[in-house]
Amino acid sequence: MTQLDNPTDTLAAERRNVLEQVEDWLETPLLILAFVWLALMVSELIWGLSPILEATGLVIWIVFIVDFLIKFALAPAKSAYLRSNWLTAIALLVPALRIFRMFRVFRMLRLVRTTRGLRLVRVVTSLNRGMRALGESLDRRGFGYVVLLTVLVTFGGAAGMYAFENHNPDGRGLTTYGAALWWTGMMMTTMGSEYWPQTAEGRILCLLISLYAFGVFGYVTATLATFFVGRDAASDQGELPSAEAVRELRAEIAALRHALGRPE
Repeated sequence: MTQLDNPTDTLAAERRNVLEQVEDWLETPLLILAFVWLALMVSELIWGLSPILEATGLVIWIVFIVDFLIKFALAPAKSAYLRSNWLTAIALLVPALRIFRMFRVFRMLRLVRTTRGLRLVRVVTSLNRGMRALGESLDRRGFGYVVLLTVLVTFGGAAGMYAFENHNPDGRGLTTYGAALWWTGMMMTTMGSEYWPQTAEGRILCLLISLYAFGVFGYVTATLATFFVGRDAASDQGELPSAEAVRELRAEIAALRHALGRPE
């Protein structure tokens, strides 16, 4: 009896195949809903949501929950699936905590009473879902992917900073979304700003944005360096030999070997 003849292994393989089919069927609709979910989060943090938009967000949240439960039921290894999707699970749990907070069910959980703490978790998890959706929608994760991802993080992070830093007691802060967007842009370019967050949630989000900006800055620097080195190599006046020049040199050497009667 081979390993695939084992009933347990056969069932796991069948579940894995069904899970892959379900993911293929739901990939495009869930990508669209992920971007809509992120847009609703940004709109809520800046302007608030109308009843229609709140209902839309609730429907999308229910769809995400159903999708997560179906994939969890089909996953052969439940613990491995939870480990790889723990942030998604938190993103789906936060709206439920907000509902419980409204009804004062979890009075012992002080985190549920902390609106800004819930907002911080929502910002991080929503950005993570948007980043994953963007990565799945682009087959090749090149420089264009990094640019779009940076735009997504900038606008989403600015919405979070505006929600956390627009009501400081000393009168200072990011009083408009435009100011928060400018501040986030300065952090993305690693230039910094004279204003530093005053709330704990704003400082945590600032740290996450700074870490992302540090990584992206190194990637962009390396990409630009590769671009200019490539241009220098392609130029006849450059100090570095181009790929075309190397091929021509190898062809000349091969021709000389052939003329001398020597094997290549």
